[in-house]
Parts: sequence; C-alpha cells; structure tokens
Amino acid sequence: MSKKILLSHGGAGEDTQGLIKELFFKHFNNEILLRMEDAASLVMQSSRIAFTTDSFTVSPLFFNGGNIGKLAIAGTVNDLVMMGAQPRYLTCSFMIEEGFLYSDLEQIVLSMRDEMEKSGVKIVAGDTKVVPKGGVDGLFINTSGIGEIAYEGISAHNLKEGNIILVSNEVGNHGACILAKREDIELESELKTDCASLWKPVKALIDAGVKIQALRDATRGGLSAVLNEWAETSHVCIEVDEAHIPVASEVKGICELLGFEPYEFANEGTMVLCVEAGEEVKVLAILQQFDETKKASIIGCVSHKYDDKVVLNTPWGSKRFLEPPKGELLPRIC
Repeated sequence: MSKKILLSHGGAGEDTQGLIKELFFKHFNNEILLRMEDAASLVMQSSRIAFTTDSFTVSPLFFNGGNIGKLAIAGTVNDLVMMGAQPRYLTCSFMIEEGFLYSDLEQIVLSMRDEMEKSGVKIVAGDTKVVPKGGVDGLFINTSGIGEIAYEGISAHNLKEGNIILVSNEVGNHGACILAKREDIELESELKTDCASLWKPVKALIDAGVKIQALRDATRGGLSAVLNEWAETSHVCIEVDEAHIPVASEVKGICELLGFEPYEFANEGTMVLCVEAGEEVKVLAILQQFDETKKASIIGCVSHKYDDKVVLNTPWGSKRFLEPPKGELLPRIC
C-alpha cells in the first residue's frame, strides 16, 4: 500500500519530523537547511540576513484576539526575531476562495497593517490567487520575510550544561483559544490568543547585552516540541519544573476536560529562551517590562542527566519524560 500524507504530518510532532528528515532533507540537502532553525542565516555581500517563509491555514479565520492576517504577520516576524534579526521586508500571497466576503478580507488586511506597525516591517511584494469554491477553506496566506541579524550565534545547537531555560508567557493560549472557538466550548472568562510580534522584547535583550544561546517561537507542538527538538539537536537533557510553567486556568480546564497536554498546545506569541547561567534574573526583569512577555518565567535548566531527553519535575516530587507531540491533536491552528 502506498504511503499517504496525514494531518499528523503537519502537526509538528514525530510524524512531521519524519516527513522533513526522510523526504525533504533527503532531496533538498544542504548545510543551511539541515540546521533546522526558524529562519535561515545567510551572508549577502558581507551582510548577514535572516530569511524565512510560512503558510497560514487557521480554522476558524477569526478568533478571540486575532485573525489569520494578524497571525501571518506575527508568525513570520517572530521566525526572523528568533534568529536575532530585525524584521525588514515581507512578501505576502493570498489564496482566496471564490465567494469570500470582501468585508472579511478587508478586516484581515487592516489587522495585518496594524501588526506590521509594531515591528516596522513592510510588505513589499505579493501575489493573489482566487480559486473555485472548495479549492481552499476560505483563505490561505503565504508569507516570506527578510531581516537584518542584530545578534549573531543564536542556535538550537548551542545548549550546554548549566544553561537556563525560560518561557516568555503562558503556554497553550492560542491552541486552547482556537479549540474553544471551533468546538463552541463556553468559558467563564475570555481566553485570548497570545498572538503577538516579539521584536521589541528581543531587541531589549540584545541592547542589554544578554548572552542568548537559543530562542524559539513555540508554535505548532508547543513547548514540548521546542524543548525536545533542542534536547535532540544539542544532545543534552533539559530539566523543567512543572510548577514554574505558566498555564492559564482556562487552558488547564480545557486540557482536563478533553485529555490534552497543555505543553503541546500551540502558541503564536510565546517564545522559549535559553541563556547562560547568571543572566536569567536580568532577562526576567527585561521581559516583564513588555505586555507581550510580562508573564515570563524561569522554568528549568540544561544538564547531562539523560541523552536527548526532556525531564518534567512534577509538583509532587516525581519525574517523567516530556515526550514530543505524537499524532494530530489539534489541526489547523496556524
């Protein structure tokens, strides 16, 4: 029987990693691609730039705190920022289903404009395709971005024993928000997506001279996917204290109700940071000055207790491995 692509191949878990490594890396093999960073670090006439691309297919297109347009800008900006790059220019392509409301498209475009103002990035080229009814689910957006690298050396390959791990915000808000909207789950409070551009807080860290080892936007696969990828890439153990991971009560409630793991829920404005020991208090003080990162927390450290593993220390004194996401728990979150 021939292999077929499943939804899980786009979920950022083990199936996604298998597809990338066994198919794309096999035929597109080059040293830049194989580094598996959020954006490629390139040298153009002695200038170092970051370059990235992404596609957005979220369902529903509108959700509490954002829409597919805001998501497309913030997501692409953050991929550049995670490489220490100041976002400069974007391209944007729209794939629009026949019959899509002009007013909805305008609302999405306006939210893109507003989000771009937060980082100063500009859309300088684009493309528009309209496909017959049923060709896409309303609207898909593809973006590419270029940024100037302001801080060199950020990489998932940098982790070493003694480094400190932080997270910039509550985890799982975006995934839980999308799920609640899609499934009509009524919450006692208004849970919003964490969707936000992160250039300002990262620039503040760079300007303060913080020694950053690694950054990653915890999107598909959430915190779990990032930590496991880092542990495997740098061949280290990452030990995390569960009590210190910020999780909103609404996210905890949804996870308990449906049997999900909050650390696997997607984020769209929450980053994971790895810094040298001794920098963590300084980092925390800087991040807590910004609305997007005011709930930042120190959650763990890097060790060599196990090879290529993430260990979760529970509040009850026990330990368990935090496994990478498997299957497809929540499709179409970005």
